[in-house]
Amino acid sequence: MILRTCAQCGAEYEWGVHVATFGSKAAWTPEQVHSTARGGPEDVCWSGEERSVIRLADQLHATSSVSEEVWQEAASSFAPEQLIELVLLAGLYHAVSFMANAFGVQHEESAPKFPHGA
Repeated sequence: MILRTCAQCGAEYEWGVHVATFGSKAAWTPEQVHSTARGGPEDVCWSGEERSVIRLADQLHATSSVSEEVWQEAASSFAPEQLIELVLLAGLYHAVSFMANAFGVQHEESAPKFPHGA
């Protein structure tokens, strides 16, 4: 949720810091990292649960809401408490992204930048 939300907001600083800090701990593959910024839920690197999180992130970003279809898909994989946390994370990282972008937070050398291309 965090990587996708930051990528959707164009917050390269925050996206890169999370990739650098949590990438190995979360065992994200290079394909998954690339997909968070340049791909989509249909990419083969995602599990069903992960696809549902990306769809949720994308819809929240685009519409500030969630359709019944996306909500039911997410609810089939996540407990109500987890759904609340996912929505709150999307909102929080919109705010963090807005701050980083608005104040021009400088990129950290140890953090990757958004991948190029689709």
